[in-house]
Amino acid sequence: MTAALIILAAIVVVGALCLLYELYARRHGADAPEEPAEQAEAPEECCGQHAVCERDSLLAALEQEAVYFDDEELDRYAGRSADTYTAEEADEFRDVLLTLLPDDVAPWARSIQMRGIELPPAVRDELLMIVGENRINREHE
Repeated sequence: MTAALIILAAIVVVGALCLLYELYARRHGADAPEEPAEQAEAPEECCGQHAVCERDSLLAALEQEAVYFDDEELDRYAGRSADTYTAEEADEFRDVLLTLLPDDVAPWARSIQMRGIELPPAVRDELLMIVGENRINREHE
């Protein structure tokens, strides 16, 4: 029983010393432990799927030419409002989206945007879900 009280007292003393040091460091501007970074650094070549580089990749997309993913037939929808598509037309977009490799989904979305094509709302929702899943999978790799 005495040994347990001595160990408990030692833990309390060490905790108190740590608290005092932390308060001293904050008050006097000493180097406190750094907070972990909220977001990982972006890779050298941005894939558009990270919060760090999405804004930059969309801005950079305005300066580049559109890349085609065997979807030239979708150009006929350029300038058309997203809510005017029929179910068959939305399926054309969905067919292209579902045949893309995971790494091609975000570049395809940028390409569609650069070409002035609005995605049907249902396909846009699916695209966002796929990009979110890809982002989660990349974080766990």
